[in-house]
Amino acid sequence: MENPHTSNTQYEVNSITIPSLTLECGSTLEQVELVYERLGRTEGPVILICHALTGNHLVKGTPDCKGWWDGLIGPHSYLDTDEYTILSFNVLGGNDGSTGPASINPATGKPFGRQFPDVTVRDMVNAQYLALKELSIAHLHAVVGGSLGGMQALEWGMMYPSFVDKVFALAVTPALSDYGLAFNHIGIQAIESDPDFQHGHYLPGAVLKGLEIARMAGMVTYRTPRLFDDRFKREETQSSFKVESYLNYQGKKLAKRFDPNSYLTLLKAMNSHDLSRNRGCTLDDIAGNYPTELITVSYEGDLIYSPEYLESFTHQVRSGRHYFVSTAFGHDGFLVEFEKWGSMISSHLKQFQPNRVVNG
Repeated sequence: MENPHTSNTQYEVNSITIPSLTLECGSTLEQVELVYERLGRTEGPVILICHALTGNHLVKGTPDCKGWWDGLIGPHSYLDTDEYTILSFNVLGGNDGSTGPASINPATGKPFGRQFPDVTVRDMVNAQYLALKELSIAHLHAVVGGSLGGMQALEWGMMYPSFVDKVFALAVTPALSDYGLAFNHIGIQAIESDPDFQHGHYLPGAVLKGLEIARMAGMVTYRTPRLFDDRFKREETQSSFKVESYLNYQGKKLAKRFDPNSYLTLLKAMNSHDLSRNRGCTLDDIAGNYPTELITVSYEGDLIYSPEYLESFTHQVRSGRHYFVSTAFGHDGFLVEFEKWGSMISSHLKQFQPNRVVNG
């Protein structure tokens, strides 16, 4: 792929293979492939970006196909590609080229489908760690992620504290709330109850209304009631309200590009997110002993990931700093309005003061 950046930078989209990966559930996957995007200053400090549920590894993209954080990344931008190497993987179990339910099961010669083993956020992080070793990357200056990506970032700080200097966790909480579990349950039930899903063996080209409905349920939680009211104003088309048309469009759009088995895999991985799970301690204990510098950002009106919950957790972290962003976008605030919070990321990237209490 042609380098769209300056001569002292790199840009590539490629994949790396992990020879073997044992998951928390006990299953072992062989020849695990993770697709990645890498750009920025050659040999610069490495920043790992972790994507959300329906995101992918293309955080910057190209001028012809911009990535989902294009406005945050670039020369002299908040994540400065003249200073850092930016790396992002499509997650294990993902939809865009990494090993997941759509991959071929070597035991059967057919796609895994629902036979793909359960994965957790920790499995995703472990896969990324092994992939970095395969890429001969020995250290990360920072891990940055929002939502499902924020879950990964928080686990990076727990699992590999000597490997990463800073964790930036956006629009997330230290454990998925019951409210989040409830909405994920609606999505899971919608997909699995769809007769055309056929227990994961759906026909090519099938119109999967269950996945469309799951996406609609998610969309309602991503933005605030105020944003919906301001945008749609109860306006009607000939056959429906405009908000209904909008949700129908978003559902169909995702269903055309996303494997429903992958969607289920990632929803269930999100459900497993709890920093205290199987660690023999409480979340308060985790916070008080969190081993990595932690910068968190929450967004006004985030229905699933409570800003108060994230702030309370962060204020217990010895080297933690929390920011609150006022926005009408709710949870989706981490995907827009970079001018409101991008400098929070860039300023902390330039500081390295280990063991310093930065709450307040």
